[in-house]
Amino acid sequence: MMKTLHKYDVIVVGGGMVGAALACTLGDAGLKIAIIEGREPVMDWPTDEVDLRVSAITRASEQFLRELGAWQAIADERVSPYSEMHVWDAGGSGNIHFDCAEVGEPNLGHIIENRVVTRALWQRLSGLPGVQRFCPATARRLTLRNTIIGCEPPTNPVQLELDDGTVLNASLIVGADGGNSWVRNQAGIDISTREYAHTALVTTVKTERHHQYTAWQRFLPTGPLAFLPLTDGYSSIVWSTTAEEAARLEALDEALFKAELAASLEHKLGAITELGPRAGFPIRGRHARHYVKPHLALVGDAAHTIHPLAGQGVNLGFADAACLARELIQAWEQDDTPGSLKVLRRYERARRGDNLLVLEAMGGFKQLFGDPSPLVRGLRSAGLNLVDRLPVLKNLFIQQALRNDAPRA
Repeated sequence: MMKTLHKYDVIVVGGGMVGAALACTLGDAGLKIAIIEGREPVMDWPTDEVDLRVSAITRASEQFLRELGAWQAIADERVSPYSEMHVWDAGGSGNIHFDCAEVGEPNLGHIIENRVVTRALWQRLSGLPGVQRFCPATARRLTLRNTIIGCEPPTNPVQLELDDGTVLNASLIVGADGGNSWVRNQAGIDISTREYAHTALVTTVKTERHHQYTAWQRFLPTGPLAFLPLTDGYSSIVWSTTAEEAARLEALDEALFKAELAASLEHKLGAITELGPRAGFPIRGRHARHYVKPHLALVGDAAHTIHPLAGQGVNLGFADAACLARELIQAWEQDDTPGSLKVLRRYERARRGDNLLVLEAMGGFKQLFGDPSPLVRGLRSAGLNLVDRLPVLKNLFIQQALRNDAPRA
């Protein structure tokens, strides 16, 4: 038998970093929220174990997490601030160096394991009485009742049935369920796809020389290699390359892989002394043609996925969550329907253009640094060196990265 529960204001499908952050923001404001997640979040792990999946959290995202009351739990666990960034081109002479001291900031951001952020957000959710968690649970059927112009909106415009027969009713459903979003597919929202022809090979290493709290990125002919600083001198590796090259690297024995990895960074940090497990993740860009429909919205990877070379994916998702929450809370406080199209379109107008700009920029960078022609190599080297020599222009890049257009909820 199906069990119908009380009506919610918003159902959030997806309890990862972006979905959990959105649920926290809305629940803290007093809205009644249901959050659906298929797998129990990892809440405990050995102290010496480092997650393969990490994110470069900008200062703007840090502020957002502080406002949610989740940052302290993250900081108490394990965060790795970085104060500098070195970027250079293997195919030319171009290089650029960013330093937080140049703009009077204590750091450029933090490298944080994804599970650390997720756990802090779920701990925060547990303290919000207006948020009900359904986990593990899987959405099975979505029904959207259309609003007829000139008529009162339906009492329960969203009806979601879970795999155990539970039925949830709400004014709005939000898809925060990743790049292969079930909610997006159920809504019939098309996506445009950019095939980067890249796989991200990730691992964790310790190096002969300390990383100096610096993010190191070298653009190789097959794709960018990043060493992202972690605690205790460890670094998270994100090596974006062709699928064939990633498979070859993943299959190398430990000694050969260590040697090739150190050489690919030009031994900037010396030899690789410790190596963790390796895993590969295909990369592709996606962008939803629409972020909203009546009583439905998409955030984070459900709306857009980008190349990881600049580490902006989750920061764009947090900006989505903050912006959508702001619009929904304002509508709720004014006794407006949170799921109405006029409310949701304000969110879409605010976020879609910015996300598209970043998506196109990352695709452009990938093409620019992957072009082997001597003319393009010369132009990109000249461009990097020019930016590095012009403090005003370089500081503009730093400020943009720190700000990331993340509005407050």
